Amino acid sequence: MTLDQWMNHMLPEIERELQVQIRRLDQPSTSRFHETIAYHMGWTGSGAGPQASGKRIRPLLLLLTTAACEKDWEPALPAAAAVELVHNFSLVHDDVQDNSDVRRGRATVWKNWGVPMAINVGDALFVIANLAVMDLSRSLPPELVIRSARILNSFCLDLTRGQFLDMSYEERLDLSMKEYWPMIGGKTSALLSACTQIGALIGSASELIQEAYRQFGYHLGLAFQIQDDILGIWGNEQATGKSASSDLVEGKNSLPILYGLENSEDFRERWRSRPIDFDQVKPLSDLLERIGARHFAELQVREQTSLALAHLEMATPGGEAGKALLELTNQLLNRRS
Repeated sequence: MTLDQWMNHMLPEIERELQVQIRRLDQPSTSRFHETIAYHMGWTGSGAGPQASGKRIRPLLLLLTTAACEKDWEPALPAAAAVELVHNFSLVHDDVQDNSDVRRGRATVWKNWGVPMAINVGDALFVIANLAVMDLSRSLPPELVIRSARILNSFCLDLTRGQFLDMSYEERLDLSMKEYWPMIGGKTSALLSACTQIGALIGSASELIQEAYRQFGYHLGLAFQIQDDILGIWGNEQATGKSASSDLVEGKNSLPILYGLENSEDFRERWRSRPIDFDQVKPLSDLLERIGARHFAELQVREQTSLALAHLEMATPGGEAGKALLELTNQLLNRRS
């Protein structure tokens, strides 16, 4: 089967499992609460549909990893739902912390229902994620369920560490590129490596193969985030669905910007005299490109891509699922949006 064929099988099952998990709140007294979460998941409200739901990359990675270990992927569905729910919990809280009005082309939860409700929605998604991973006990032995839950929660802690670093860096004007890596290692790579490690665990892979898959997910996450940093400054707005100037205007500590701070006095002076207006974005992005920030970031993407692919090869993914996993990886690493 091709990647598209695998996705045609897996995505409907992922959505069904997510809806089963979130249905825990679909009771008379909490029906409005359930509706709020369903809205965030992209199932209800104006603009509902695949665009509002997101691509479900994380559960796909987990299920394809299990299948590439030549095991049935359907017993892994509760874990796939769990990682997607954790991802969405982090998005709801990120939108509050970043004061973001829009997510996937629609008003964010806090914008529609207020900050206190959004915090509660994020909390509920996190708790349901932990309940979901325990549902692996439907068909898997207790020791495997416990190990999966431990991996998930360990990486959730890493995610909060990354978010702490991101927030604590916001007012820093002396940040170095060295400090960038632990931030994105927590914010982006942690959950992707949880997906591939749990997928391999459920796939009955050896400890050595599980570690190869974990490293694959980790370096995939680093490459994915750096590519996102590049798109945040030089991306095609029609392809990405957001302004290519947003990272500069919002003052994000992305890799090209940190490169500029370390390598250009002109850029450093302008960055330290923020805010940056939209009409100043083009000259600044041009300056970053001239001093080599884009080239440097693209080199880092290639390096992390090579490491991810090397670890994937070490993991020896098997069968048609292995080919589909490699195809999905290449799509993620060569995306334009």
